[in-house]
Amino acid sequence: MRVLVTGHNGYIGSVMVDVLVRAGHEVVGFDTYLFEECTLGAERTTVPGIRGDVRDIGVSTLEGFDAVIHLAALSNDPLSNLNPQLTYDINHLASVKLARLAREAGVERYLFASSCSLYGVAANDGLLTEQAAFNPITPYGESKVLVERDVSKLASDRFSPVFLRNATAYGMSPRLRADVVVNSLVGYAVTKGEVFIQSDGTPWRPLVHVEDISRAFLAVLEAPRDVIHNRAFNVGRSQENYRISEIADMVLDIVPGSRVTYAQDGGPDPRCYRVNCDEIARVVPAFQPRWTVRDGVRELYEAYTKNGLTLENFEGAKSRYLRIKHLQRLLSGARVDDQLRWKSGVAAAAAPIGAGVESAV
Repeated sequence: MRVLVTGHNGYIGSVMVDVLVRAGHEVVGFDTYLFEECTLGAERTTVPGIRGDVRDIGVSTLEGFDAVIHLAALSNDPLSNLNPQLTYDINHLASVKLARLAREAGVERYLFASSCSLYGVAANDGLLTEQAAFNPITPYGESKVLVERDVSKLASDRFSPVFLRNATAYGMSPRLRADVVVNSLVGYAVTKGEVFIQSDGTPWRPLVHVEDISRAFLAVLEAPRDVIHNRAFNVGRSQENYRISEIADMVLDIVPGSRVTYAQDGGPDPRCYRVNCDEIARVVPAFQPRWTVRDGVRELYEAYTKNGLTLENFEGAKSRYLRIKHLQRLLSGARVDDQLRWKSGVAAAAAPIGAGVESAV
């Protein structure tokens, strides 16, 4: 298939394009390249890329594609609180517009990166299936609910949206993020000797490796239309729901000389839920997760150590790996405006994209 991947240069996207290309698909990326400087380790497969903003995309850009995989978003709960209205503009309105234009352009499949964050607070409800009630408590989670609601109405005989509700991601990527829990705990253990827990350790999280997210999208992309049409799937492993304190114990076992510490003001995090991920493997048996959190902790420890990760570049003022700090630095340096758009002449001077073709939209 010929596939357009939005956000292909981000944390998940830079892994996903590698998985898609290896499976034989023709991939083109579409990205703002806001995070192109957030690198750690070697690049993976690069693909032709269009530099643009999903808020501005036109139908002509989408013509000729068999599928759109939509990853581009303000990507987690803390970041979405930076500017809630901007989160709705990008994560909700632009996502719905993209789906509508894709249908107009004749794109047959629209795979949307939703999130288990839309379940919000459900600590005592057992393992949540796709039929569970939504209870989002952040702009990020609410935006995912709104996209699923609005895009599902666009489904037709020629347009099949699918909503992949990713568990909390972890694992190595060329565009590392330190603001997801497993990556964060390992990072502090390596750079500071402390497995630093910012809550009281009791919240539950469903977890999934970034490569397994990518494999889930690939499996759904290649699945028969009738089994995935206008459906939502939790993405992860039902066995991979852990309390934060349990993740910390895994890190403690793997990172030599580390010890667990808690933030002084760390209370219970209201975001607390466990999810059942059996449905996607039942409906799309080509998807079989390969990673466990323990394996991911070991991968991160080895990669952080190999690449000389330090506390300063992990969490310091010039950190490339905390999304909020990176965007605040772009804002304070007048490289982007308050709508997170590159200022005139700045984007072209940013770090090079690497292999592939760049064009502007």
